[in-house]
Amino acid sequence: MDFEAVIGLEVHSELSTDTKIFCGCSTEFGGQPNTHVCPTCLGLPGALPRLNKKVVEYGIKAGLALNCSINKVCRMDRKNYFYPDCPKNYQITQDEIPVCHDGYIEIELDNGDKKKIGIERIHIEEDAGKLLHTDAGSLVDYNRAGVPLIEIVSKPDLRSPEEATKYLEKLKSILSSIEVSDCKMEQGSLRCDGNISVMPKGSLEFGVRSEIKNMNSFKALEKAFEYEYKRHVEAVKNGEELEQDTRRWDEAKGVTFAMRSKEKANDYRYFPEGDLVTLNISDEWIEEVRKSIPELPHEKAERFVKEFSIPKYDASVLTLTMDMAKFFEKVAVESKDAKAASNWLMGDISRLMNKNNMEVKDLKFNPSQLAELIKVINKGTISNNIGKKVLNSMFESGKDPKVIIEEKGLIQNNDEGEILEVVKKIMEENPKVVQDYKDGNKRVLGFFVGLVMKATKGKANPQIVNKIVNQEASKL
Repeated sequence: MDFEAVIGLEVHSELSTDTKIFCGCSTEFGGQPNTHVCPTCLGLPGALPRLNKKVVEYGIKAGLALNCSINKVCRMDRKNYFYPDCPKNYQITQDEIPVCHDGYIEIELDNGDKKKIGIERIHIEEDAGKLLHTDAGSLVDYNRAGVPLIEIVSKPDLRSPEEATKYLEKLKSILSSIEVSDCKMEQGSLRCDGNISVMPKGSLEFGVRSEIKNMNSFKALEKAFEYEYKRHVEAVKNGEELEQDTRRWDEAKGVTFAMRSKEKANDYRYFPEGDLVTLNISDEWIEEVRKSIPELPHEKAERFVKEFSIPKYDASVLTLTMDMAKFFEKVAVESKDAKAASNWLMGDISRLMNKNNMEVKDLKFNPSQLAELIKVINKGTISNNIGKKVLNSMFESGKDPKVIIEEKGLIQNNDEGEILEVVKKIMEENPKVVQDYKDGNKRVLGFFVGLVMKATKGKANPQIVNKIVNQEASKL
């Protein structure tokens, strides 16, 4: 019997507001523990919440970008649970009437087909604090308590770990492009809980599901789902009874382990938040927010393919972040060579950024400088290999490429007469290699080209070198 996975995701994304959801404390990441706090976010007696309007606006903006309907009348609720990171012993969230409902994301499968993944709801809520576990005991940092979140709950439409990853990548790119969240998973700005069960292919009845908590990387999520899929299939085949539970992924061991049995909604004793008024969202406000939504990543990628004639894959990579997309577009327009712009950004520049743990906004050079580098290479002033050296210097110093080329004397040698003399000299100095060529080994021509480039310190025009080496070899 063949099985398939049934996966649904609950994604928590911290919103990029300056202050918390119910008070004026800073949402800035980091800081000394328990310094971004006040009586409200510490849940002290008598402190009352006041809803941050920007949080609601960002919730609406996310919903519109994800094709959701907006509930014009909604409310905040209390979700009761007792845990050290929840100072009030309840979380203010939305239960029955979330701000957004019934949306979707369209993902592209490996075979090129497109699939809509339904979004059940998006609701706004406050984050909890952070527990720090040490040998001496557990400590609590409440800096994060009260930071605003949206929780995006998908429908169980995903059928493989790969589909789940594609969904998350698309979701992350949309949220970051509309600037409601920075989506920095390493800082906890984007966290994911995943629900998975298995069922026989073609069945309409879902199996017993397990929830995997707080995944903060796409790779970890995919591995955890792959492990759970195999665990569930083996249990069903062996006639074992699965229990609905909440699990955590152990990256080191490559396994999930049970934390507790899965809570149900009534375990949280939801009821309306009495200290906050009902939200009334006007049509005018919704339209105002709609107008603020920029061109979305998938829309931008489609335009890049049409406008710049770059491959679909390049366009999808270049639009993963808004900063990269903007940088590419400016370089492509100014250099009039979109493919070269794409190659530099996806290749050497991405490698340098990854190595130095940087983002596009951290680059010392600007799009105009990269466009200038592409133009001097295309003009033949320097070779592509020399261009890589110039780029490294630009990365370190931020200097213009022409300044670096002049300072280091990197202008390409296009003098055929000078290059011919170097070729003749190298052939004279390597009689054995010449004889190998005469004996039929044509591959030694590449050896000659390499020696010429080395002798000229990479400044000789590679095309001219290849042409002259072939000419001289034909005379042997």
